[in-house]
Amino acid sequence: MDDLDERIVAATKKRVRAENAFLSADSELRELLRQGRAAGKGPSHMAKLTGFTREWVAKIAPAPKS
Repeated sequence: MDDLDERIVAATKKRVRAENAFLSADSELRELLRQGRAAGKGPSHMAKLTGFTREWVAKIAPAPKS
């Protein structure tokens, strides 16, 4: 392998690590949003905390069934 090949392989590994970190953080956030809804927190409140839209939060964490 030449230098360019090695850089491509290194960048690929870096991207895979970043994607795995994102997926892990995304899963954690989604679970916390569900817990927040179960605890009675509204989507507007959690949207302010996260910077995401209220609609996105409501889609990820719909109101718990009574």
